[in-house]
Amino acid sequence: MAADRPLVGLAVGTTGVKAVAISSRGEVLASAERGYRLSTPQPGWAEQDPEDWWLASQAALADLGAEPAAIGLSGQMHGLVALDSSDRVLRPAILWNDQRTAAECAEIEERIGLERLIELTGNRALTGFTAPKLLWLRRHEPQTFEQIHSILLPKDYVRLRLTGEHAIDAADASGTLLFDVGKRRWSSEVLDALEIPEAWLPPVGESTEIAGAGDQAAGALGAGIDRPGLLSVVLGTSGVVFAVLPAYRPDPEARLQVFCHAVPGTWHAMGVMLSAAGSLRWLHDLLGSAGYDELLDEAADWQPGVEGLMFQP
Repeated sequence: MAADRPLVGLAVGTTGVKAVAISSRGEVLASAERGYRLSTPQPGWAEQDPEDWWLASQAALADLGAEPAAIGLSGQMHGLVALDSSDRVLRPAILWNDQRTAAECAEIEERIGLERLIELTGNRALTGFTAPKLLWLRRHEPQTFEQIHSILLPKDYVRLRLTGEHAIDAADASGTLLFDVGKRRWSSEVLDALEIPEAWLPPVGESTEIAGAGDQAAGALGAGIDRPGLLSVVLGTSGVVFAVLPAYRPDPEARLQVFCHAVPGTWHAMGVMLSAAGSLRWLHDLLGSAGYDELLDEAADWQPGVEGLMFQP
């Protein structure tokens, strides 16, 4: 490593960018975090300005105080960044937790067939995925749709700004619903059925080749979840139960999501809810004066089932 410059990890999350610098021996040298806001212009919508990711990334990298030898990227999955022929952002990015695309999800399952869609992509059409966002744009913002020259996911937009390169890893690409997850390549069958040009999509590499992965796959690697038999539970804005599969094996009923793992030649299954710690933050903000520790301490005094109380995020 040149002059023992640090290795840097950069995570482009939903609420902010986190950066960490480590030595060649794995020692944490510095960390930094810069936040940004989530926009909800209509109920059920979730958007962000990609420029906010880039400005926060620049600031977080500067806060580390050292020139990196290399940067690895992770971040929120499924979001749609639509770019024109000059790589200019055409509209705010539509995020993973946006819920506007129910009609488009039904259209995708009808066009491709639910069973075939699950065989190819490992999933049924869910509102958070990238493909239904593109169909929504075509239906509701046709002038924007007609200007699209390429699309990227959030962390890969930051990669573009850092390097000038259009690229994506198989782990993140498999969360678009445009990917042949078993064969680890873009699905011409899905793209043809949805009338989406493959030329819009970035070249795909393995995470180890292009130093990147979606947040869930990257986080699982950090926890040592790299082979079958291991499982992790992660509570961020969303909540995820994550396990490595011995082979590509989608659930025929799509009760679990199946994606490519960041380890080449492996796959993983996830059970996901969209508002885990995000719900705790909502309660915290609603009550105002109560701190997180106080809320958790009071919750611990209740027996499981909380006398039948139901919370529906």
